[in-house]
Amino acid sequence: MGHKLKIAGWVSVGVVAGALTTVSLQTVARGAMTPLPLEEIQQLSAVFGLVKTDYVEPVDDKKLITDAISGMVASLDPHSQYFDKKSFKEFREGTSGRFVGVGIEITQEDGLIKVVSPIEGSPAFRAGLKPNDLITQIDETAVKGLALNEAVKRMRGEPNTKVTLTIFRKDESRTFPVTITREEIKTQSVKGKVIEPGYAWIRLSQFQERTVDDFVRKVEEIYKQDPNVKGLVLDLRNDPGGLLDAAVAISAAFLPENVTVVTTNGQLAESKSTYKAAPEYYQRRSGGDPLRRLPAAIKSVPMVVLVNEGSASASEIVAGALQDHKRATIMGSQTFGKGSVQTVRPLGPDTGIKLTTARYYTPSGKSIQAKGIVPDVMIDESEEGNVFAALRMREADLDKHLGSGQGEEKKDAAREKAREEARKRLEEEAKKPAADRKPPEFGTDKDFQLVQALNQLKGRPVLVSKTLAERKDEKKEN
Repeated sequence: MGHKLKIAGWVSVGVVAGALTTVSLQTVARGAMTPLPLEEIQQLSAVFGLVKTDYVEPVDDKKLITDAISGMVASLDPHSQYFDKKSFKEFREGTSGRFVGVGIEITQEDGLIKVVSPIEGSPAFRAGLKPNDLITQIDETAVKGLALNEAVKRMRGEPNTKVTLTIFRKDESRTFPVTITREEIKTQSVKGKVIEPGYAWIRLSQFQERTVDDFVRKVEEIYKQDPNVKGLVLDLRNDPGGLLDAAVAISAAFLPENVTVVTTNGQLAESKSTYKAAPEYYQRRSGGDPLRRLPAAIKSVPMVVLVNEGSASASEIVAGALQDHKRATIMGSQTFGKGSVQTVRPLGPDTGIKLTTARYYTPSGKSIQAKGIVPDVMIDESEEGNVFAALRMREADLDKHLGSGQGEEKKDAAREKAREEARKRLEEEAKKPAADRKPPEFGTDKDFQLVQALNQLKGRPVLVSKTLAERKDEKKEN
């Protein structure tokens, strides 16, 4: 690990707090703290005492305290979280890309659990779960009002055990149960192939410990199959993020050495950092730099990067770096906008808190937080358009989301009108047979956005979006 990462620890840029998220493990000397508010501390003590003496049934002391900690941290923003012993262990497992569960990335929406995307090849993927599915019940437990980490705990378990999820699928207007057998999830974060002579496609579904090595091997395979690659599509759609050093390394694979990839800024001195396209900023172990094995042509091959609303954090860092340095054309839809750094502070050997400690900025100084990356070319998901774009959730839609810190505009009433129109169209769409509404698999010849990316690389006409427009920032009301 390079000197920057030795200071910063393992830093996460994952979008989700759930089935697979990775963050830093870091211990730092704390600076002087302001005096605690005595009156409020006394109130906390008084409430604790009242619950102990007056509540209808006895309550465990430790549960009261841990719930108070959990509520305090969760009230800050959607990505800060308290970890008990089990969830702390699961969080650590995420860095290796291995864990036991159903295999979904999740977030919260209206008190329910929303599927950001199923992990490819996982039990949830094979069971047919889709992005935007809402989980309303886990076994016999209703999800409404359940903390996100508690929902995750209920979906995790031992290998070969079963869990039943009750799913509400908006676009089909139906609720149905799905029983899934838990297994160890070994996520394969890199896919790729030669699409046609001279043109290749590489998809990153997550940024993990193995991602850089797997990426290098995949590029080597592609160039062995076709040494004359003249166009490359880097597919980051529905990639929710992962490890910062992996994002820096993937960016460095395509950029000149030592250029800025991303900067961070927060209250702590170590939160004010600049990460560059050099081994000391992404190499987390001794030994040779795996990027040295890449063919020299990778630095100059014409590129398109595909992104969408599910592209977050690490994906946005890569897309923003390649966009700012004019290394690639960014195509698709505006990204999620999760531009904040989370760091895990151990509270003991088995517990800790995940705390938002900084914001990310692209090389040109633009904040990613609650904004995302705006593509150079907006592309719909299908030839017929993308009529439900107004309904899609991004970081700015999350309750208590962190602002960008660069000024926000007032809420746009036109967007609310567009959402209402989209809801009506959704009702009509739900009447169609399910087969007619199933989106094509990424990387196939029916992948409309990939076809447009290839057209861009070949200098052919591109069918730009009929419906998508940049989402402006909204002013947060105090």
